[in-house]
Amino acid sequence: MPSSRVPQLIRFNKPYGVLSQFTPEGRWRGLKDFIAVPGVYVAGRLDADSEGLLLLTSDGPLQARIADPRFKLEKTYWAQVEGVPDEVALQALCKGVQLNDGPTLPARASAMEAPVVWEREPPIRQRQDKPTAWIELIIREGRNSQVRRMTAAVGHPTLRLVRAAIGPYTLEGLAPGCWQEVTPQL
Repeated sequence: MPSSRVPQLIRFNKPYGVLSQFTPEGRWRGLKDFIAVPGVYVAGRLDADSEGLLLLTSDGPLQARIADPRFKLEKTYWAQVEGVPDEVALQALCKGVQLNDGPTLPARASAMEAPVVWEREPPIRQRQDKPTAWIELIIREGRNSQVRRMTAAVGHPTLRLVRAAIGPYTLEGLAPGCWQEVTPQL
């Protein structure tokens, strides 16, 4: 008899230095240091040097709907970049940029005020002679280090990257290293 239980879905605010897997590797910690829930798996990845929203689920089809680019689920990132991007750089991100593995799909990109986020540990490297700025970038792809490569392609390397949302799920009210079970909305 099939289970009538709603699939388990967890939203987690992944701190800097944590891998998107349960097992630690080298200097990076694993999710097992934060989440002791059996039977859940990561839906999509977030690099160890990036922070923010990571979703985990016990449901294979839900995991695919969240992670597979074919479903075009938007992912919202806040990137603190070196320099101050002008309208030309932002328009290039919106049109899509050429990366070494091909062009990106068009994105939504805009300058933003510094978001209210936690202090990063360790803090980012800042140079006295280079200002920084924040941009919001919304993409529907999920290539390896894509946002970092996109901002670098327009001349503004990413210094700090926070994923703020995946589709309808956000970081709102979730401190770094904390998780919460939520009702699937997809």
